[in-house]
Amino acid sequence: MDGQTKAKDVLRDITTHSAEETIAFGRTLAELLAPPVLVLLRGDLGAGKTTLVKGIAAAFEAAAEEDVTSPTFTLVHEYRGPRANLYHIDLYRIDTPRELETLGLDDLRSDNSILLIEWGEKFPRLQRERDVEIALEREGESVRRIKISS
Repeated sequence: MDGQTKAKDVLRDITTHSAEETIAFGRTLAELLAPPVLVLLRGDLGAGKTTLVKGIAAAFEAAAEEDVTSPTFTLVHEYRGPRANLYHIDLYRIDTPRELETLGLDDLRSDNSILLIEWGEKFPRLQRERDVEIALEREGESVRRIKISS
């Protein structure tokens, strides 16, 4: 293995059976996602990435679940909590490293920041810099397999 490749250690592997279970699982991740941390959220459209973020934001008291929405068009949503500032970032519409640079993600990184990045796997730099990867996969109408690796 070269120096660029990180070995993936699976930290958690769980199947949820409803949006409520996915949110509840997100609430359990506060300790695992202690800031500063850069998290890549992988999954197809509708896989439950934003649903999981609802639970994470609630766990850090940064936002109520119902206030967390997909940043598909705004690209970055910021949620400030007493222990962490969460940045929910959607790179679906970002295609080039130059476009990525214009978002200024490096400026968001601090000792108390949690960057939750959807579609970050499109950019090798983010794959290298990520601390945690959370992959969500649809296994049915409301069933999701969630795998967390470091």
